[in-house]
Amino acid sequence: MLAHVVHNIDPFFIKFNGWSSHVEGIRWYGVCYAVSFLIALWMMNMYSNRERSSLSHDQNISFLSYAIIGVIVGGRLGYMLMYDLSEFIRDPRSVFRIWEGGMASHGGFVGVALAMWLFCKLNKVSILELGDICSSIAPMGLFLGRIANFVNGELYGKVSYVPWAIIFPQSDLDALTLLPRHPSQLYEGFAEGFLLFIYVQLRFWLSRNPSKGQLTGEFLIGYSIARIATEVYRETDMPKILGLSQGQFYSLFLFAAGAMLVYFVKKWRRKPHN
Repeated sequence: MLAHVVHNIDPFFIKFNGWSSHVEGIRWYGVCYAVSFLIALWMMNMYSNRERSSLSHDQNISFLSYAIIGVIVGGRLGYMLMYDLSEFIRDPRSVFRIWEGGMASHGGFVGVALAMWLFCKLNKVSILELGDICSSIAPMGLFLGRIANFVNGELYGKVSYVPWAIIFPQSDLDALTLLPRHPSQLYEGFAEGFLLFIYVQLRFWLSRNPSKGQLTGEFLIGYSIARIATEVYRETDMPKILGLSQGQFYSLFLFAAGAMLVYFVKKWRRKPHN
């Protein structure tokens, strides 16, 4: 029998050691979020410098402040409503305890979409252009988020005896049995993040005269396919919906939104304009 690697990574970047009675320290999860936004700012400024974006550097900073709020509020509220509704009903204040963990990527998508709409309305910026810019960068943040999930030892995969399977001893399921599992966080990071990032970057830079909004639709379709495919290997920790994990089920709506966006963008472009 093969000896499998045991996950024993410390989830804390910095521990406060009694400095606070509520917050134990700064987790790698938070560091990954911060790095994601710094990368996003750098890339958006690069787009502006190379005239691939009509936004100024000041507008880039302003939009990211909207996006940060959208990700945090949407991600946290989405988690509570979609995955922990009973706790939210019992104690609505739990939505503010973000240090306890619990963020939903689908909720984050909705939060960023609302932030984009508000920013574009106030600054008279094309929401389709901004959507394409965000879609060309977002997979990097998704990649770092999945790496953070792996560091935390959460969202682990199903039991498997493949050579690269990993034992997650902090799991309640494996506290006694110590069964090896698929490192599904890394699968998702590779598919939703790395591969999708390469695709959207190639499309962003190499497409000739692209329709505004099409890249956003392609990103949503690509993310949905990657999420649905990789969740096959993930341990289901919530009741299924129509035989699908909740992550797979909610991804169907993103797929539909992406497909509709691509369809209507192409239809509008083919339509003659006077």
